Parts: sequence; structure tokens; C-alpha cells
Amino acid sequence: MNFEHLIQINDPLNPQHEPMTLAQLWEGLVLRAEQPQLFVIGLDSCTIASRSSTTMERELHYGTVIVRDRVTLIENKSVRYDIEATETYVGGSLTMTIEQPGPTQLFLRFSYHTTLPVTDDQDAIQTQEIVKSAYHEADIDTVRLIRQYVQGNASSSPLH
Repeated sequence: MNFEHLIQINDPLNPQHEPMTLAQLWEGLVLRAEQPQLFVIGLDSCTIASRSSTTMERELHYGTVIVRDRVTLIENKSVRYDIEATETYVGGSLTMTIEQPGPTQLFLRFSYHTTLPVTDDQDAIQTQEIVKSAYHEADIDTVRLIRQYVQGNASSSPLH
């Protein structure tokens, strides 16, 4: 199953949201990669097994279930998560790409590619729609948490 959507970060017509800079958005995306338990409900802990300047190999602990992934960071451009498929966890990838079509415009594109099969079966289609909706809600929440981090960054800890 493939799924993609776009979230507008800076909206001059919405005074409720402080504009974010590219650097602030990037810092929030890096925080999500390094400390995903702040963003992902049900995630107990994350261990970074190895790290380079552009990649991280991680183990995510959901109770007794361990999910392994590889995070690839392209500074101020994108973060890609490649998740290993297991008997209990659907594999695939998520890429968060920063788009800046104009000086005051900032968007975040979320692109999912999973190992869920595409089929005409109505039950499977319904399941896929539920998964897409859950992904979309989680992504909205990610942006909300990054906003909180950016607004509170001058004070103490991340995501108070």
C-alpha cells in the first residue's frame, strides 16, 4: 500500500500558528528521529544501535515487540525511515520531505510505502483506509508536537 499527503507548516492566513523556519522544522524532524517516544504513542523506548552523520540504526520497543529500522537524514530536505518487516510488524518506509515553494511557504510531505497488499477485497480496502487515516492523524500530531517544541525550545526541555 502506498499513501502520500501534504501538511502546510506556514499558513499566513492562520494567525493561530506561528511561522516556522526551515531550521526549526528540521530540528523538530531530527528530534523525532532521535527521540521517537516523544512522538509515537505506545512506544516504550528507542535504542540507537549505530549512527553516522546521515543514518541511524534503531530498535523501537513496544512492550515485548521490537521493531528495527534505519533512518536516513538529508539535512534540511528529508528524513526516511525504512522499517524491517517481521512476523508481527508490517515493513515499509516513511519519507518526510520538506517542501519550500516560496520564501514564506513551508510544507511537509509524508510518503508511505508498506508491505500491506493492495487488493479489491472490501475488508482489506477498509483496513487500508483505517491505516491511512491513522497515519494522517499521527502526522498531524507530529507537526503539532514540533510546533510545541519550537515554541518551548528557548525554555527548558523538549515537548513539555
